[in-house]
Amino acid sequence: MARRLPPLNSLRAFEAAARLGSFTLAADELCVTHGAISRHVQQLEAWLGRPLFERHNRRVELTAAGRAYLAEVGASFDRIALATAQHFGHAQQRVLRVSAPATFSLRWLVPKLSSFQVGHPAIEVRLSTSNEPIDKLRDKVDLIVRGGPQAIDGYVAEEFLSEVRLPVCAPKLLEGRSLETPADLAGFTLLHAATYPGMWPEWLAAAGHPNLVPRHSLTLEHFYLTLQGALDGLGVAMGPIALVADVIAEGRLVQPFSEPALPPWRYFTYVASARADDDAVRAFKDWLKATGSATASGERR
Repeated sequence: MARRLPPLNSLRAFEAAARLGSFTLAADELCVTHGAISRHVQQLEAWLGRPLFERHNRRVELTAAGRAYLAEVGASFDRIALATAQHFGHAQQRVLRVSAPATFSLRWLVPKLSSFQVGHPAIEVRLSTSNEPIDKLRDKVDLIVRGGPQAIDGYVAEEFLSEVRLPVCAPKLLEGRSLETPADLAGFTLLHAATYPGMWPEWLAAAGHPNLVPRHSLTLEHFYLTLQGALDGLGVAMGPIALVADVIAEGRLVQPFSEPALPPWRYFTYVASARADDDAVRAFKDWLKATGSATASGERR
C-alpha cells in the first residue's frame, strides 16, 4: 500500500520555520522567499486540515498540534540526514542542538568536546548556554543538560555526572599563609556567585562557622567568574569538584579541605520522548555517560 505523505516541499518549509521560529529565517536557510515559505505552510495546513502556526503581527508561534508534529518531523529529517552522511559520505553534517548551563559548559563540556567530535565527525554539535526552564526549550534544542532529577512531561531524563562542592583556590594564595581549618578563612577573600548566593553560607554553617566574617567578600555575576577569580588568585571560591578536577590535577587550583562537602549536585540529560531513539542524540548521551564515569574515576579525556 502506498504511503500517504503530505507535500514534501511543504513539509520541509514547515520543519525549517518551526525549528527556527521564523518564516524569514526559514526562507534564508532554504534560499527561497518569505512568501514561498508562507504558501508552503498554508498548503500543508490545508492538507492536514488544521493550523500549525498562530500568526501574530511580526511573529509566528507553533500551535500544540504544530509542536507535536515538529517533534516527529524534525527527528525524521535528522535521521535521513544522518543516514545519508553515514552511508554515502555526504558532506552535510547532522546538527545536534544542545543547551547546557554556562559554568558546566565552560569548565567541563567544552574542554572535553573534541573527543566527541573525533569519534562522531558526521555530527555537528551546536552548543548554547542557558538556564531556561526545560519546557521553554521544547522546540529549540535536541538535548538539554540541567540539574535534577526533574520530572518534565514528555521528556526522558538520565543522570550522567554528579559533583560535590568544596572551597578551592590558587596555590599562590597560600604562600606564607595558613589555611588548615575553616576558621582560617577569616583571613581570606571569599568569592561569591550572584547566581548561587547561599553556597558559602551553607558550607560555613556545615563547617561549624556560620558567623565567620572573612577579610573581604567579592560577589561576581556568574559561578564561572568566581572560578576564574580563584584561578587568578583573587580569593577562595566554592568549587564544583567534578568541573575543576582537571585544573586541580594540573596544580592550578588546590582543595584545602576534603569536608564538609555540600550535598552532591547531579547533572541529567533531558530529551523529548519523540527524539529518544535518535541516533545522534543517543550517541551524545552515551558519550556524556562515559565521560562522566571517567571524571568520577579520576581519568582524563
